[in-house]
Amino acid sequence: MPDLIETNTPAQAAGSAEPKPEKPRSLGVDAWHDLRKRPVFIISAALIVLLIAFAIAPSLFTSVDPRAGDLQHHYLSKPNYLHLFQADWFGYDGQGRSIYARMIYGARASVVVGICVTAGVTILGGLAGMVAGYYGGWVDTVISRVTDMFFGIPLLLGALVVLNAFTTRTVWSVVFALVALGWTQMTRVMRGSVITVKQSDYVTAARALGAGTGRIMFKHILPNAIAPVIVVATIALGGYIATEATLSFLGIGLQDPTISWGIDINSAQKVIRSAPFALFFPAGMLSVTVLAFIMLGDAVRDALDPKLR
Repeated sequence: MPDLIETNTPAQAAGSAEPKPEKPRSLGVDAWHDLRKRPVFIISAALIVLLIAFAIAPSLFTSVDPRAGDLQHHYLSKPNYLHLFQADWFGYDGQGRSIYARMIYGARASVVVGICVTAGVTILGGLAGMVAGYYGGWVDTVISRVTDMFFGIPLLLGALVVLNAFTTRTVWSVVFALVALGWTQMTRVMRGSVITVKQSDYVTAARALGAGTGRIMFKHILPNAIAPVIVVATIALGGYIATEATLSFLGIGLQDPTISWGIDINSAQKVIRSAPFALFFPAGMLSVTVLAFIMLGDAVRDALDPKLR
C-alpha cells in the first residue's frame, strides 16, 4: 500500500504561519500617531496653517490694498458683518484703511518673526547647550556663566535697548535683537537634556567602539536629547510673536510701511472710545495666534513625554 503524503491545505498553512513581529516605531512616529488623536493639536494646527497661508499668499484672501487710506469716506467706518471677506467686513481704522486687509497682511510679519527667532535661538542655544553638556568641566562653566549673564537681561527691556541702535527697524532687525537675547533658555534646556542622555549605555558603547566626538554628539546624543527643546521652542514661538507686537506697540519694533498688528493696536488706542472695533480685531488676531502656538506646544509636550500619556 503506497505511503500517504501529508500535505497542508492553504487554510492550514495560513493558520500555522507565525505572525510577523510589528516593527518598533521611533519616538517621532509614535508621537505623531498620538498627536493625530488630540483635538487640541488638530485645532491649533489648523489655525497655524491658516496663518501661514495668510503670510504666504495674502492676496488669496483679500484684493484690498492694506496701505490705501481714504479719510474722506472711510474714517473709522463701522464694520459691516454682512459683507464677508470684503474691505468693510471689520470696518476702517483712523486712516481710512481696511482693518480686514491689515489683519490678513499683518500675519506675515508676525509669522516671519516668530519662525525666524525660534529657529535662531534653537540653533544657537542648542549648539551651546550641547557643547556645555557634553564636554562639562571648564567648558560647561564658561558657557553657563555667559548664559547666566544674558539670562539676567529681561528680553523685552534688552530688545528695546538693542533696537534703539537701529535707525530703521525692519523684520530682520527685530529678529536679530530677539535671537541675540533669547537663546539662553534653549541653552539651559539642551544642556540638561544632554547631561542625562550622555550617561546612557548606547553612548558609552559608541565611545568604546571608537566613534568620534562629532558622530556621538550628532548621531547618538542629539536625536535623543532634542525632544524637550522642540517642546520649549514650540511654546516659545507664540511668546516671540507677542514680544514683536509689544515692541511695535511701544514704537520700538517694526515701523511703517511694514504692516504689524502691534502698530495697528498702537494706532487704535487713540480712538478706543469712539471706535473700539479698531482695537478689538488686531488684538484678537494676536491673541488667537499666540494661543494657537501655545496649544500646539502643549500637545507636542504631552505626545513626546511618555509620563504624561
